[in-house]
Amino acid sequence: MMIENIKMPQLGESVTEGTISTWLVKVGDHVNKYDPLAEVMTDKVNAEVPSSFSGVIKELIANEGETLAVGEIICTIEVEGASGEVAATTIEETKPAEKAAPVAPAQTPVAAAPVQTIDKTDESGKVRFSPAVLRLAQENNLDLSLIPGTGNNGRVTRKDVLNAIANGVPQAAPAPVAVETPAQPVVAQTAPAAQVVKAPAAAPAPVIPTAVGDIEIPVTGVRKAIASNMLRSKHEAPHAWMMIEVDVTNLVNYRNSLKDSFKKKEGFSLTFFAFFVKAVAQALKEYPMINSMWAGDKIIQKKDINLSIAVATDDALFVPVIKNADEKTIKGIAREITELATKVRTGKLKSDEMQGGTFTVNNTGSFGSVQSAGIINYPQAAILQIESIVKRPAVVNGMIGVRDMVNLCLSLDHRVLDGFICGKFLGRVKEILENTTKENTNVY
Repeated sequence: MMIENIKMPQLGESVTEGTISTWLVKVGDHVNKYDPLAEVMTDKVNAEVPSSFSGVIKELIANEGETLAVGEIICTIEVEGASGEVAATTIEETKPAEKAAPVAPAQTPVAAAPVQTIDKTDESGKVRFSPAVLRLAQENNLDLSLIPGTGNNGRVTRKDVLNAIANGVPQAAPAPVAVETPAQPVVAQTAPAAQVVKAPAAAPAPVIPTAVGDIEIPVTGVRKAIASNMLRSKHEAPHAWMMIEVDVTNLVNYRNSLKDSFKKKEGFSLTFFAFFVKAVAQALKEYPMINSMWAGDKIIQKKDINLSIAVATDDALFVPVIKNADEKTIKGIAREITELATKVRTGKLKSDEMQGGTFTVNNTGSFGSVQSAGIINYPQAAILQIESIVKRPAVVNGMIGVRDMVNLCLSLDHRVLDGFICGKFLGRVKEILENTTKENTNVY
């Protein structure tokens, strides 16, 4: 029999790691090719990892809740019908090592260096950590050799690093220094005791007292992924907000005159949201800077206009993408909105249908909201909230009348965008919507 490795797959564009949320198999289980092995969550999507082979599960390398970089081994499988020894990609041996500082000849005590927890080693014995662990440690100026590993074979996991960020880790003791004094033997100076260095600490989880009748709801993988992405967005992107009021009376009248015949002819609804998405796509084409992303030392202005639309379920929020929205008709957009929303609510949305978004439009008005401040869908530069259409008195041509009004609320990444360009963008969206009539707008 041959032992093959199953590795963490890349579950979408720019996804570099995934977390094992649930194992669907155990050691000794027989699986067929394409059978699901584990549920994996990323900051973009939840998905099942299928088996690439038929055989028997030999070892589960990763633990539930453990985060691994794309390409790292998650489990091994003994393949049916294969002969030979172990596959060329078998698991690298892990070897925890300990190092102690030497004692000086004059018996002056020297502080021992702390035990070094090794994530992985190559054939030369060089310590290697997963890219995700390395990046997180570097961002927070942590010494990985001082962090105790709780993963397989003492492996340092992302969770271990996050715990160290919150609680601090000992700073490595400086190496012994030899000091020469006249008429005295050379001795090693005693290293100072290790001191605790506090990294920027995340806020600890609050201790909330419970009473009889309270219900504790476990946090799902999807909810954790949403929390992680929203936290990253708020921490990294300096948010600013703008709002504009739009008179959509003409749009409401036009859509209402079409909705029944459209539904009968096409088989799906012509929603107000489709008109808003089309207007946003058109304005983004005219103001492409809004369709940009922050990339450290540069800003990436995206060529394609791929609009993420927020679709909520009872316990999660998904952002499927309408690709090249500026090239689609209002009818085409309405069809995609219906199809993507149906896939979300029936659990049939694919990971690639959530990738590549460049700007997000959120239909908060469907919940009755009239004003809100959205969190940007990282790494995009802005998100637009479409609020409820409500009837309000307004002055038109010097006279007061009842009009259909809507607020458009924009959250922007102030590293990329400023008020001037965002104001012009919102003004253009307003102009398109207020001039949506039978005479100058074609849904087909």
